[in-house]
Amino acid sequence: MSKFKEALERGKKARRRQDERADGNTPKVDFGAQARAWLTEVVVASLEAAKADVAGEVTIDVNPMPRREASAIAPSVEFRIYRNGAGEKSQARAFRVSVSISGEASVSAPGMVAEDIGSIGDKSDQRFRHLLAKLIEDAARDGRS
Repeated sequence: MSKFKEALERGKKARRRQDERADGNTPKVDFGAQARAWLTEVVVASLEAAKADVAGEVTIDVNPMPRREASAIAPSVEFRIYRNGAGEKSQARAFRVSVSISGEASVSAPGMVAEDIGSIGDKSDQRFRHLLAKLIEDAARDGRS
């Protein structure tokens, strides 16, 4: 518990120093807004492109910003992947792309170890697209067996 308190105090001190150094003309960066923009520009755009590419075999449902997290400091995007014609959507796998306070983004799902997909400072979608392709292949393969 003391480590937590120490970390909290260090955070408060760093915030005060940052406020002292900032002149009145420097706008403060809103991390939540920056994270939401990254999720929209990189993740949602990649999901929408993949959705169009695999429309015949696999369906991707995207929930860009869950309502409860619309104003969250560390927002996330949820999506589901399922094979077309596999009966009900019960075979769908649900995933969440989360951004931590450190700026690192990861993809997680029940029964899956979270996979790192980079930082919001990096506007490249390559790592996320690579993981998404793997998830789509898994969904298509699971539907065939």
